Order: sequence, then C-alpha cells, then structure tokens
Amino acid sequence: MSGWAKDQGIEGSIIKFLGDTRSELTQALGVVLDHPGPMSVLGIPRCKRFSMLIDDGVIKTINIAAAENDPAGDDNPTVSLVDKMLADL
Repeated sequence: MSGWAKDQGIEGSIIKFLGDTRSELTQALGVVLDHPGPMSVLGIPRCKRFSMLIDDGVIKTINIAAAENDPAGDDNPTVSLVDKMLADL
C-alpha cells in the first residue's frame, strides 16, 4: 500500500491506504464484487468501487459505483470520485 500511496503523491498526508487482504471489511460493508461478469476476468471476489466518508469513526456516507448493467462501476464511477466526496462534506 505504501508504494501506491507514494505513486499517488499522498505519502505523509492525512490520507491512509489500507489493505483488506482477507476481505473482512469488504464483506462487513456488503461491497463484495462477485458478479459473474467481472469474476470471469478477475477470478476471485474483489471489492466494489466505492468511497466512504468517515467522521470520528462513524460512517457518514458510503457511495458505491455499481449498477445492474455495470456491476464493477467502470462505466460510471462518478459517485465514488472526489467531487462526490467534497459534496458529502
């Protein structure tokens, strides 16, 4: 995760990248991407594309970029991007 943080230029900032290697958080949040379409490419369940605003340990908003015809949220990830997060603030 530190390599990704460095690549994204957030190293040393207030943003933290965390891994979910056993999918425990993914499952608890209900954001498991296990649709047959993406699974045929990815092979194993992954995490859906989402953003989450957490304030003092409380989830204020969770924005999941997925639709019935786009389970991975690739076609329209807008809801999980920075503009939506800024609006949520």
